[in-house]
This record gives sequence, C-alpha cells and structure tokens, in this order.
Amino acid sequence: MIKRNEYQNKIKKALSRAPVVALLGPRQCGKTTLAKEIESSHYFDLESPADQNRLINPEMALESLSGLIIIDEIQLKPELFNILRVLVDKKSVSCQYIILGSASPDIIKHASESLAGRIEFIDMSGFDLTEIDNSNTLWVRGGFPRSYLAKNNDNSVAWREDFIRTFLERDIPQLGINIPPVTMRRFWTMLAHSHGQTWNGSELGRSIGATDKTVRKYLDVLTGTFMTRQLQPWFENIKKRQVKSPKIYIRDSGIMHTLLGIENHRQLLSHPKLGASWEGFALEQVLNCLKIDQAYFWATHSDAELDLLFFSGSKRYGVEFKFSEAPKTSRSMRVAIDDLNLEKLWIVYPGEHAYAIDDKISVMPLSKLGELNSALRLSVLGGTEPDIENIPRRKSDL
Repeated sequence: MIKRNEYQNKIKKALSRAPVVALLGPRQCGKTTLAKEIESSHYFDLESPADQNRLINPEMALESLSGLIIIDEIQLKPELFNILRVLVDKKSVSCQYIILGSASPDIIKHASESLAGRIEFIDMSGFDLTEIDNSNTLWVRGGFPRSYLAKNNDNSVAWREDFIRTFLERDIPQLGINIPPVTMRRFWTMLAHSHGQTWNGSELGRSIGATDKTVRKYLDVLTGTFMTRQLQPWFENIKKRQVKSPKIYIRDSGIMHTLLGIENHRQLLSHPKLGASWEGFALEQVLNCLKIDQAYFWATHSDAELDLLFFSGSKRYGVEFKFSEAPKTSRSMRVAIDDLNLEKLWIVYPGEHAYAIDDKISVMPLSKLGELNSALRLSVLGGTEPDIENIPRRKSDL
C-alpha cells in the first residue's frame, strides 16, 4: 500500500472550507481507497444496487444522517446535486460530503451549477514521482495503481487492456454518451500515434470517416474523463505567426503504450514514439510536482517552440523535455526566452545530474523534480538559484 498523504491533506483542508468536496479523477486511480481512509460515518456506492435502493428517496435518506458522508460515482445519479444543495443549506442538517466522480466538472455541470459556493474540487490522478521513485516502471506501466503494482509486466498489460475495454463499453455509455466502442478505440489509438502533436481535426476526421465536429466531440469526451490532456497554446502580439491549436497528450503513459502495442521497456526504447512518450510522461510529472493549474505550450510557424510555459507570480518560466543523455540548448530555446521574456528555462531529461548551462537555462533530471520546485520558489522570491546538485534529497534518494 502506497500512502497518498498529500491528497489526504488536500481533502482535510478542503473539508475545513467547504461542506462538499468533490474528488474527481479517472476510473481506478484510487479515489475510493483514498476517501475511505478519511474517517467517515456513511458510504454510498452508486454502482451498488443495495446502495441505490437506500437512496430511492435520497433527500429523506440523507437528511436522517450526520457526520461525513461519502457518495461514490455520483455522475450516475446527477439529481443528487440539487438535493445536496438543499441539505447543505439547511442549518438543521450537520453533514459534510465527499463526492467521487470519474468525469470532470465540464461533464458534471450539475456540480458547478447546483453547488456553486458550496463545493471545492480536487483533481486526482494515478501515482506520480512525488509518491514513488521507480521512474522507469512508472513510465512504462503508467500511474494507475493496479497497473503499477501488478506482480509482473504481463499482469500490468492485461489490466490495462481490460481497463480500456471496460472504459469504452461501460463507462462512457454510463455518462449518457453513445459512441460505438470500436469507433472510439480506433480514434483513441490514432490520438496515441499523434501524441504530443498539435490537434488536426480535419486529418483525424478523414481517417475515420467523420466530420471535424464529430472528432472534436470524441476528443472532448476523452478529455472530460481524464484520458487525454489538451495543452492550450499561448499566443500574444509579437509580430510572428503563432500556433493556435492545442497539443494533445494521452495523460497516462501506460494507457498510451497499450494503445500502441508497447508491452515493456525494451520495446519502448526502440519505438518511433519514444521521444513523444517521454515528453508526455515528463509533462504530467512536472505539472503534478509544481502544482501548475494554468499551463500552455508556445510555438510559431517558423519552427520556434516551447514544450511548457507557465506563470508564477509575475514571472514566466519554460520547460523543455528531452530524451537525451546530454541535452543541449537550441536556437528554438533562445528564441522562446527572448520572445516570451522568460525568467528561466529548464531542460528536463532522464539523466542523473543537474547543472546550469547559463544564467537562463538549467538541465534538471526528472528524478529531481523536488529540486526544481525549490529552484522555482527561490526564483519567484527573487533569489539566486541554489546549487541544485547539493540540495538535500528525499530519504529514498539518499
């Protein structure tokens, strides 16, 4: 069992501020296990017929309870959102609620609309490098707990295949979305082949015989269920033609590898999507480690590009992801620093040593993202970047 203390602390802090906390994330990422570790009085699983019967008259059933109530898979019973609003507003009812869902607020619009001012959202993902140290296994298998913790690689691959099939055949229809599983599997696989590239709906639509609008709907479904990430472009008036379509990533590297037929580390290292796989995996780890809410990429039509752009305080920072033993600077990086007025640019790579190339560019191993966080905080405060080779490591790194 891997303790997920950071998420536990987030939930406890959210409960101190709001009567309803929504823990959202993909299926099987550990939401239920985590919620049950929080001391609660009552638990309802809306996939259980017995619990569904307990909530035939939900307002009456919930009003009679007290303490902390957990409602799992709430997207299956969206009418509960209005009832929760009524119960929360009743001073006579002394309850707090943790609701768990496998779709984002964009799909569960009822939560945002019905519980405005009463709910706090927490997005949850699978394991990341702030929780575990084995980056190669995490990269190949992905962060879903049952995939990562499988006894062997064959079991991990089998679990991911079952997950994809169940997601397509059961989970999507449960959201009221009627897309043939074969069609969605084909579309999802095509996205895996274009992982890390800018969105081209016309090309994908032609490939599966669908309109731009239809394939955009498919993409939004996968994004809303936490399967894909649409990294939005940043553009501003710099007198250059800039890319204005999002870049698309499969969020879990293990799921991406299964869609591409990659079963182990050896196959991954010889696959043409190796660099793209590394970029997407490292991107997710950086976003999780640095707690970046608003992230962008930047690119021009003259081949200048920045993999990740984010803001902290009033300063701009960039990250490039390179699957290389000795990454080097490029003209594109220099253009990005000048055109975007970056305070700092980090090159994240799979090596072991962190070092500065110059006052604007540093190289950072993916395994030392904690040190990147420290360097970022110091930069925001206006200090000098520390000697990142000598920052104390986590106990597991010593």
